[in-house]
Parts: sequence; structure tokens; C-alpha cells
Amino acid sequence: MRQCDFCVDASAAGMRLDRALEVLLPGSGLRGRRRLIEGGRVLVDGRAASAGLKLKVGQRVEVLPEETGPSDLECPQVPVLTRTAAYAAVDKPAGLHSASLAGGGGPSLQAMLPSLFAGESPILLNRLDRPTSGIVLVAMGQAAARAFQALAPGSVLKEYLAVVQGELAETLELKRRLDTDDCKRTRVLGRLDPDPRGWTLVWPEAVLSAGRTLVRVRIQAGARHQIRAHLAAAGLPIVGDPLYGEGICEADATLYLHHQRMEFRGFRAYCPPPWLGELDRTGTPDPARSMEEA
Repeated sequence: MRQCDFCVDASAAGMRLDRALEVLLPGSGLRGRRRLIEGGRVLVDGRAASAGLKLKVGQRVEVLPEETGPSDLECPQVPVLTRTAAYAAVDKPAGLHSASLAGGGGPSLQAMLPSLFAGESPILLNRLDRPTSGIVLVAMGQAAARAFQALAPGSVLKEYLAVVQGELAETLELKRRLDTDDCKRTRVLGRLDPDPRGWTLVWPEAVLSAGRTLVRVRIQAGARHQIRAHLAAAGLPIVGDPLYGEGICEADATLYLHHQRMEFRGFRAYCPPPWLGELDRTGTPDPARSMEEA
């Protein structure tokens, strides 16, 4: 596919991005257009955008050609944690893009999949922000991807560990609705979300030094920046978060958020964060052991 673009006029203003793309890709299916968007190959004014973004007059929409995979020298190591005939879980390191980005943008997990799973047709089933580390699920073909997407809401366990600035002594249920129209920053709204798939559940795991807490977080689906935005709005920003953390970044620029557990229908993957053993606790039980036993 060649690179193509168009400027939004009055006829396309107010349309969702995934619908308006038919102007550039006549005859294309809605599902295919959404895959392009989710793969980072559609830009609005030079930035990746969500499928539901409402377009405005004057914005420039670009669809970029599929990028070739990066060389082995460019790629970090990505361990395969669990593998079945239909699915695999890999451990994405912090700093690696999940999906391929326009104009290069450095290596991505998506571009590495053909070499990680030679002879298969691997498809990313979830994505993590670039600074977030941990489990990314891969389907071995369209049939497995469709089966995963057809699972009942709430049947997939997604669990994270995070270090937050602030002291937490009890479980939190963060249920405020999220506005993800701005692809750069998610807003937490004042009203509650009635759909549990938009909730973020938080448990304190260990008291740390400097007024920080190690927390365990569970979500069902996962909107863009959901955990980061919800925790920051609750007064518990994640340490190392340059976007929502209000300057509480470490010298090593680590974002202390890691996707450590994923389970569904007989599939299980577990991977503790690389920074877990370095935390300065104040005498509470080792969360790594409690997570293994959970």
C-alpha cells in the first residue's frame, strides 16, 4: 500500500475516523480500517489516533504503508512466556512500542512477531504503552483472535503491579468514566461509568519508603492510559509517569507499571516486573510470593 492522505472538509467533519477512512480506502471493510488504526498506521495531524476520534475541518489524515521489520541489531530481547497452539504471551520490555508506528519510530513488537513466531500468522491481542512493561498476548491466526475477542466480558483477568506516590491502606474501586478522544492524554470525567469494563480495581500490596505504595491493579478491557489516568485522578500517580505523574519521575526514567498476569479459559501467563526486587519496603510481606500463590 502506498502512503495516502486527505484533508478533512465539511462533509467529513464530525465523522468517526474509522468511518471517514473510506474516503481514502474506498471499498475497504470497517474491520480492516480499524486494524490499520490499531496498528498505528493512521495519523491525524501527524499523531496516532483512536478509531472513535471525531474529525474536525482542516485536520490531515494519513494512512501509511506497512513498515518492514527492524533488524536484529535494533530489536531488544522479547521472551516468550507461555505458548499454546492458539496463543502465546510475550514479555514486552519498557521502551518498546507494541504496534508499528508511522515513519519508523524505532522497533516495535508487532514488527518482531514474524521472527518470534516463524511459520505462524501472529496477531497482537492487547497493547501496552511504550513505557509500560509486561505481558502482551498474541493469537496464532485470525480464528484464535476471533475466539479471544468473543470471550464474555470479565472472563479475561488482567493484573498489573504499580508503584504510586501516596499511601494507600484499603482497596479502591475507580469507576469514573474516561474520555479517550484525545490520543495524547486521557481525561477522567466526573460521572461514573456503569460498565465494569471501564473500572480500575486497586489493592495495596506493600508500604514503601518516601511515602509510596506498591499496588496490584486489575482491569477488564483497558482503555488508553486507563490505569495511569485513574490512579492520577485518585491522587495516586504512578511513579515515573511523565504524562500523569506531575514530575515524580525517577532518574532512570522508569515507569513503575507492569502487566504481570493474564488468565482466560485455561491460558495463564505470569511475569513479575524487573524492578520488583529493588523496591525499598518497610517490612511488609513479599508481594512476589503472594502473587505466585494467588
